[in-house]
Amino acid sequence: MKLGIALAGGGIRGICHAGVLKALEDHHIQIDLISGTSSGSLIASLYAMGYSPYYIYRLFKRNAKKVVESSIFPLVYGKIVSPKSKIKGLKNGKELEELYNEVAMQKGIETLADIPIPIVIPTIDMTKSKEYILTNRIPEHVKDMEKYITNISVGKAVRASSSFPAVFEPCEYETHAFMDGGAVNNIPVKELKDLGADKVIAVKFDAERITEESDVMDIVMKTLDVMGNKISEESLKMSDYIINVYTDQCGLLSLDKLDACFEYGYEEGCKQIEGIKKKILG
Repeated sequence: MKLGIALAGGGIRGICHAGVLKALEDHHIQIDLISGTSSGSLIASLYAMGYSPYYIYRLFKRNAKKVVESSIFPLVYGKIVSPKSKIKGLKNGKELEELYNEVAMQKGIETLADIPIPIVIPTIDMTKSKEYILTNRIPEHVKDMEKYITNISVGKAVRASSSFPAVFEPCEYETHAFMDGGAVNNIPVKELKDLGADKVIAVKFDAERITEESDVMDIVMKTLDVMGNKISEESLKMSDYIINVYTDQCGLLSLDKLDACFEYGYEEGCKQIEGIKKKILG
C-alpha cells in the first residue's frame, strides 16, 4: 500500500507539519508520496528530499526570521508610505528561493524532477487565472499536460506556491506570475490519488474559537481557516484520514510561535496514531 500525506498552507503554522511528520516517523509510519501548498510546500519539499522532521524544524528556527522579516521596514516605508509607489508585496521572496536551492544542492538535487519520492506543489498563475501543478511525476492519461511543470528548481517551486498576496510579490517563472496555491487548492489530496496513492492523510489547521477576548489577528486567522476549509471541501472528502491541528493565538507570521507550533503538530500527530493504524493501515 502506498500512503500519501497532503499538507495545508497556513503561514508560520506550517511548522506544525514537521511535528506531525515526526510523530508518524516515531511510530514507524512510512510516507510514500507527499504534497503541500504554500507553507505546506516548504515542509513537503524538505521531507521529500530526505531531511528529517526535526532537522526541518531546526532549519526553520535558523532561517525563518531572515526570510520573513529582513528588509520589511524599508519595503513598507518605500512601497506604502510613498504615494507614487506601486504595491506589489512586502518582499520578493528571493531569500526563500535561494535558501531552498542551497539546501537542495546539499542533497545533490537541483529541480523537482531530482527528488526521489513523488511530490506535488500547487500554485496559481495570476495572469492566466489558472492552477498549475509543480511536480516530479505526471499522472497517466492527463488531459491538460500544460498544467504540469517538472523542470523547475526546488527554490522556485516553493516560492511560487508560498507567495502570499500582499506579503510577497508574484513569483516570475518563464511567462508565468505565480502566487499562493492556497487560493485554489489548499490541501492537494486528489493529485496524490492521481499519482497512485492508495490512502491519503490530510493535515490542516484550525485556530481557536473566537471569544470576547479575541483580537484582530485571532479573527484574521479564523477567517483564513474557514476560507481554506471551504476551498478544500472536496479534497477533504477524498482524503482517508484528517489530522486537524489546533493552534492558539498564532498569526500568519508569528515567529515567536515556532516552537509551540512544532509541539502542537507533534502532540496532535501522536494522538492520532491509533486512529491512523486502525483506519489506514488496517
